Amino acid sequence: MCSGDRLVADFVAGAGARPDLPEELEEHLTTTVDGLWVVWAYKLARQEGDRFVPLTGGSGYPADARAECRFRGARGAHGAPDPGCTCGFHALSSLRLPGLPVGMGGFRALTVALSGRVLAFDWRGGGVLWRAERQTVVRIERPARFDWMEEVPRRRRRPDDPDGRLAVLPAGPPRDSGPVRLNLPVSCPVLPVCHDDAGWCVGSSMFEPSPASLVLA
Repeated sequence: MCSGDRLVADFVAGAGARPDLPEELEEHLTTTVDGLWVVWAYKLARQEGDRFVPLTGGSGYPADARAECRFRGARGAHGAPDPGCTCGFHALSSLRLPGLPVGMGGFRALTVALSGRVLAFDWRGGGVLWRAERQTVVRIERPARFDWMEEVPRRRRRPDDPDGRLAVLPAGPPRDSGPVRLNLPVSCPVLPVCHDDAGWCVGSSMFEPSPASLVLA
């Protein structure tokens, strides 16, 4: 599962006051329609009915939930997330971080809003690893065969030919897809989350070709 390096921030989101964060983290904040500040983040999961199952398996989590930790370590029980534990919902700061390709094995990229207590860690893949108390799934990305923003392969053309790029009309934003429409439910279920994973971390080791067999591990 994802494990962060240096802890760079420990704060509370989901309130009307803007969290006091290092400047490099502020771009990941957004507000709901009620003016609550939350963290905008991303992860991979497989949708099964009304639940989302991480690569680490388990019964999964609903679209909106609050985490609790039932793991009793040397310090006993504690709230989630905790810097000395793996509890809480895991997510990453960008969709373009290296790892498992979206769509492989039925896994989709999720856009999530994180609130409650949130921890931010440096992550070796680049960007930020978040661990949060509350997670709300606001968007499920559709798997794509290629990036529509990439240039179409060049071919020989006459000087008066058009440029050769595809014109794609962007789809309308889905409900609750961004800061303008985001509205967190008043209440949510609480469930134990001690082995969640953002997806890219475990994905890079589970799905990359083996040098010996050249098959999926």
